[in-house]
Amino acid sequence: MNKTFDRYTSSFFMIVGIFFIVESRKISESSYGSNVGSDMFPMILGSILVLLSIRLFYETFKYKITRIGMEQVDYKRFFIILGSALLYAFFIEKVGFIITTFLFLFISFLVMDQKNMVKSAVIAACFSGGVYYLFVEILEGSLPGLPIWF
Repeated sequence: MNKTFDRYTSSFFMIVGIFFIVESRKISESSYGSNVGSDMFPMILGSILVLLSIRLFYETFKYKITRIGMEQVDYKRFFIILGSALLYAFFIEKVGFIITTFLFLFISFLVMDQKNMVKSAVIAACFSGGVYYLFVEILEGSLPGLPIWF
């Protein structure tokens, strides 16, 4: 791990998280057909991002400086996950939350650990189905469901 890079990254993401929180307060608190306001999701994401950034910044003080064993940045994996995230954002309305989230997570898990395809598929399916059920059924929010053609 690179201590300087992680400190700058944590600072950047903390600013992004604060921006999410501040801007989410400008969104109306209620949305049509949903008990969960449209301001809730960005505010929670921003709060989580700020907390994780603080944790990463704190962790940088524990790093031991060693020149031997410095890891190379893996650009191939990064760009595969970045590309799948962009495709996820593009197709979420057309294909639906469950399918696109499953595919995004499945691809990301395979990029990180190619040995466990079945485990990756099970975790991606449980997560995408579980989040959809939690948000739509329990919290009575709205997410794009399955597409009409499915």
